[in-house]
Amino acid sequence: MLSIGALANIKHTLQKELFLASGERLLSVVTVVKKKDKKPCYLCVVTTAPPVPVITLCLVKQSEQRDGEYKRKRSWQLDEIKWVDGRNEQFETHEFDLQLEKVYKWYALNLHERQNFLAVLNRQIQKSVRGQRAEFRNVPSAWLSEKSPEKVALGRAAQKATQHTDDEEDEEEAQEFTALTDKEANELGKLFSECDFAIKDAEQFIEQLSRELHDLDGANIQSVLASEQKVLKMMEHIDNAISEADKFETRLDSYEDILGHVKETMEKIGGKNAMIEIANNNNIKLMKELNKVITQLDLPHSQQQALDEPDLKTTTGRKAAIAAAQCLQQAMNSDIDPALLRLEAVQDQRKRFEKWKQKFSATVSRFMNNLFIHLGNEIGDMPVTSTELTLPNHSNVHRELTPYTELMHWSKAMDRKTYDGLMRVYTASLSKIYERDVRNFFNLAKMQVSEKLRSSREDLDMSTSSRKSAVSTIPYGTLGINREQWGPGVESADRIRFDALLEKVLAELEPIALQEQLFCINFFQMDVISPTTKNTQTTLEMEKAVDMSQSILAGAVSPTAEGVPQKRIDRQINEDVRKLMMGLFGCLEPELVSFIQSFERVDSFYSLYVLVRLTQHVMSAQDTHSFLSMTFASALVQVKRNFDRFMQQQLQSIREAKLHKRSKAILPYVENFENFAQTAEGIFRKSDRRTDMEKWYLQLVNAIFEGIHLHSQEHPKTPSQVVRMENYHHMYALLAQLKVPGLDALKKEAKTRYTEALKAYVTQYFGRPLEKLNQFFEGVQQKVAQGVKETEISYQMAFSKQELRKVIAQYPAREVKKGLENLYKKVEKHLSEEENLLQVVWRAMQEEFIAQYNYLEERIQKCYAGAMINLEFNIQDILNFFSDIARSH
Repeated sequence: MLSIGALANIKHTLQKELFLASGERLLSVVTVVKKKDKKPCYLCVVTTAPPVPVITLCLVKQSEQRDGEYKRKRSWQLDEIKWVDGRNEQFETHEFDLQLEKVYKWYALNLHERQNFLAVLNRQIQKSVRGQRAEFRNVPSAWLSEKSPEKVALGRAAQKATQHTDDEEDEEEAQEFTALTDKEANELGKLFSECDFAIKDAEQFIEQLSRELHDLDGANIQSVLASEQKVLKMMEHIDNAISEADKFETRLDSYEDILGHVKETMEKIGGKNAMIEIANNNNIKLMKELNKVITQLDLPHSQQQALDEPDLKTTTGRKAAIAAAQCLQQAMNSDIDPALLRLEAVQDQRKRFEKWKQKFSATVSRFMNNLFIHLGNEIGDMPVTSTELTLPNHSNVHRELTPYTELMHWSKAMDRKTYDGLMRVYTASLSKIYERDVRNFFNLAKMQVSEKLRSSREDLDMSTSSRKSAVSTIPYGTLGINREQWGPGVESADRIRFDALLEKVLAELEPIALQEQLFCINFFQMDVISPTTKNTQTTLEMEKAVDMSQSILAGAVSPTAEGVPQKRIDRQINEDVRKLMMGLFGCLEPELVSFIQSFERVDSFYSLYVLVRLTQHVMSAQDTHSFLSMTFASALVQVKRNFDRFMQQQLQSIREAKLHKRSKAILPYVENFENFAQTAEGIFRKSDRRTDMEKWYLQLVNAIFEGIHLHSQEHPKTPSQVVRMENYHHMYALLAQLKVPGLDALKKEAKTRYTEALKAYVTQYFGRPLEKLNQFFEGVQQKVAQGVKETEISYQMAFSKQELRKVIAQYPAREVKKGLENLYKKVEKHLSEEENLLQVVWRAMQEEFIAQYNYLEERIQKCYAGAMINLEFNIQDILNFFSDIARSH
């Protein structure tokens, strides 16, 4: 615990080293520590010098590095303190809390310091804080009184010791110390210079000062008595001054009353002026609003005549009518305050606008209706005599209608019923023309194919009995059926001709359909969803025509001014455009599908050509949501189904393939797959649909592998090993030739299966030409396994040298060659000429024979070493045997 002396020492040290330099005075200090950190610090209440003292609470810490220098860490104004909590009203409590920007929890090292600090802090807060003061909780009420806490808590001795200090502090708070002036300092110096003895004899100096003071008092009294008359005269002047001041004050009061009346009058005048100014401003605003309404609702007389009697046939009259209609539209959609709409004049003017709108709309509807019908009949009556495969271009109709575009835009914005009716009339008039053109176009396209393709419909309409007698019902190119059983096929030249014709048909359709679509979008303003009211579409948006290819490709979802997502608006626009185009070109998709199917009935391979060609046009379309793109996409879906159906039929034909008694070793689907794959590769090699074909490749090749394994065992005359060997070899060669990356794994599998079948055939049909010799050495091997040494085998009766010579004598070179010739003839009968594997098999048998010969020679040398026993032929003889036999055949 710190004593009172230590407290005074700390207070003096802090005042001298820290606060004196900044002109501040320390009122109270408490030594505290935090619970987390045991290093002491000091909470100080500090004030600045008068006349406007500022009292703050600051936290001071002593540095450990700079010779114990004291440093101010934080400072707070007293009004920042929210509350002070003493934790307990007992004197022995060391803890207390301060609520500033956060709660600070302190532990006071000295109880008297804590008591004095809390009392001084409370007194300064009560004295200097003007607003809401901090709340003191759990602090004894005696500490919060005006008396010094040290006077209450300490004994009488401490009270006497500290009383003088408190008085000095109160004086210092009341007034600031005043320094000596220069004159006083000189006088004091002169006094001390005259009394040098004062340093040596203080009593003599005090006596001298007392005598001089006594003399001065006497002189003062005499001076006062001598100036009595002057004092009386001065008092009289003071009384006169007081009476004059009273008179002046009375006059000032009267002036103040006058000024108060003037002030009241001026305030009334200012209020009246303010009301006049407000009224004037209101009149100006009212005038502006009325002028605005009059300007918005005004329609010149010339425009009224143009709306009453519009001349839509001439260019001048049409321009005047369009300008008047746009002004009417702007006036009817003008932004007028709802309160002004209740004015009778405004309502009457709007009624007149409605009458003009209805009359002008009826005139436009009648004129455009007649124009649509006239153009449809005029073009519909024109005969089509061209034999060239082209689709007529009706840009002349678009040129005729383009001058009336703004009238259609006006109708859409102002009279939706008339607009919808005109759109229906246009669709009905033009659809007859386009239906005629499209049908003639596709009929001419069908006629330009070969005679065989042109008569395909008649062939298909023949009765079932006549078809069976004339042609086979099995489609051409079916993989699982022998070619002899196929129906009549189509030459590759016909397929190429059809592909070129299909490309020309699609190329002719695109510009016509896109041209009509773009015209309709602009003419009927279909790229803007414009209602008949002003609330959801402004006039500028109604007059704006945007290219459809850009508006319907915008995929980003951006909210419009009305809060409707842009994506939803684009979807609605696309649906409206497709609906209109479907009405104009309703027969396009059925005719296109019929055109494609008419050729697919003759040759299913056409589905491959159509799939590739139609995909190119769908993928290359700039406007993927246009009517033509959607039509092509719809037809493409059907073509894809036909393609999958055709491939499924091919797959099923492989699985259901049956072998006849005279079937060749190369199975039908293996033989047919070569032509099929080459045709498919020619079509899909550089196409985007190649992945579709490769998926079917995998299924077809796997089905072929399964079929080879199954049918090799059912073949009527060829060994199963030969069937597998030749067919797997055929598939391996074909897959290697196709170079399809997705079939590399199956190519390796085909080679593996072919190699396994070759080994199996050689093992079974070559066998062991030296059978008895092999059996002899098998017995030898058994003896060796039983423990007989190889060098002692010749001592066994059954395996003596004589017995070995007898067995070798049964295989002279001539007989061995004769046996090989018979084997060659058998192999030649088994193998087919198409695959040309005879020499491959014969070489494999030669290698097998040499391997057996080497084994026998090795056994003889090990078991009968030095007996001079050898076969009657050597390896060179074997090579000559095989070579001579192969050369002779």
